[in-house]
Amino acid sequence: MEKELISIIVPCYNEQEVLPLFREEILRVTDGMTEKYPHLEFEFLFINDGSRDATLDILRDYSQDDSRFRYISFSRNFGKEAGMLAGLEHLRGDYAVILDADLQHPPEFIPQMYEYVSSGAYDCATTKRTSRKGEPKLLSFFSKSFYRVINKISQTRIEESTSDFRFMTRQMVDAILSMQEYNRFSKGIFSWVGFRTYYIEYENVERAAGKTTWNFWKLLKYAFDGIMAFSTAPLYLSIIMGIIFLILAIAMAISTLISGEAMWGTPLIVTLVCLIGGVQLFCTGVLGQYLAKTYMEVKKRPKYIIAEDEKIYQQIIKKYKK
Repeated sequence: MEKELISIIVPCYNEQEVLPLFREEILRVTDGMTEKYPHLEFEFLFINDGSRDATLDILRDYSQDDSRFRYISFSRNFGKEAGMLAGLEHLRGDYAVILDADLQHPPEFIPQMYEYVSSGAYDCATTKRTSRKGEPKLLSFFSKSFYRVINKISQTRIEESTSDFRFMTRQMVDAILSMQEYNRFSKGIFSWVGFRTYYIEYENVERAAGKTTWNFWKLLKYAFDGIMAFSTAPLYLSIIMGIIFLILAIAMAISTLISGEAMWGTPLIVTLVCLIGGVQLFCTGVLGQYLAKTYMEVKKRPKYIIAEDEKIYQQIIKKYKK
């Protein structure tokens, strides 16, 4: 049977504590797969997203010990979206797997994902959380609200509680790479390109070690980026608000003419001025965000800059040995 290569992409940011645990677990899973499916081969592509701890040193050691371990190290922190994109652009495999190093994406699902995709019935297999155990209730509430909102205002449906952990065919990877926008929202892109996807349900898993770099404000910004990347509905909101206030103004004018009384005092005027001013600032902010994203797109800056990979590191070692 012809050999098949599976590329496992792992974005990393300050993961020195969990990387040894991840390596042990991913090798346990993939070694079991190669025993069951002798035609399978694996490569492990780590993306160091400007980590400030010993993550890069650990990845260097891994690449020296095992040629299957590759890495790309950015010149600074460009974000997880850039990390996933870099992995997809530099993989060599017939299949691609994206998962986090913190073991919240259990590697034990990879064999099951491979079976669904390799059968030809699906182009992608991904995971869907059935619970949010261990996650703050406020964060869970806003996460659910985000999915409800974006699925109502966007033509692209994004399945709730899905993760970036997914197993994809090369055809789907190529479709994702054909979308070259600077402002990337991968959850939306995965849905937009289509393809047949199987959802594996699982209970939420907490980090194996280390601390998450995500917080409420980062997630809120990520949610707004997703809405603006896949919907123009916020722009229509400005029009709707304008119509509402126009109708309100006409109604108040008619009421004043009919009653023959003067306007209802300074407090009402101050309230209306503040309210209308707030709406104007909100609408201006929405327009500004769309303009800012357009500005970033037209500048055509690189989405990430590579400072080092395993080949560059080998050259450095050879140079100093001489």
